[in-house]
Amino acid sequence: MDKFNTIRDVARELARKYSTMTHHELDVLESILVPKKYLKGQMMLSEGDICRDILYIAKGMTRQFYFKNGKELTEHLAVEGNVVMCIESLFKEEPTRLQIEALEPTWVIALPKARLEEVALHNVNIQILYRKILEESLITSQVHADLVRFETSQDRYQKLCKLMPQVILRAPLTYIASYLQMTPETLSRVRTAALKK
Repeated sequence: MDKFNTIRDVARELARKYSTMTHHELDVLESILVPKKYLKGQMMLSEGDICRDILYIAKGMTRQFYFKNGKELTEHLAVEGNVVMCIESLFKEEPTRLQIEALEPTWVIALPKARLEEVALHNVNIQILYRKILEESLITSQVHADLVRFETSQDRYQKLCKLMPQVILRAPLTYIASYLQMTPETLSRVRTAALKK
């Protein structure tokens, strides 16, 4: 858990990152947080499940992926300090096609959407926190979409190194290649070229 020893520490970190809060609001936020632990390789959300929580990663690494024509495609990789969710399933309350897997032993703090919306009605700073988390999630998706849409393989890799250095160091190469929409062979060539510079 390195950085966090208690749920209160996580509540403080969320407040620091997304919104200033009074002691009362911090208490309210802390009261809805749910700690969850996952083993390496354990599924945190499977296809067909309904996503009901926003997950803040306190320790570990996750991967969101889906299947297309029998192939597994990585949609998102995240480490400590990131938030993960299947946004469409969360808001439509419909089964997800995206899956979330723990790539390392992972400790997350769940913000149950129903409880979060309930307390946000009466606490303006929790409302701001909720909005900022959603904004961040949408921006992250847009950055990834633009990366694969507009950038060359070299630029995709370089940008990922800058944006997510921990992912580059810790995630298996096959998942990084899939996330960047290139073959492992292309990623290998791009990495070799980047090291020579």
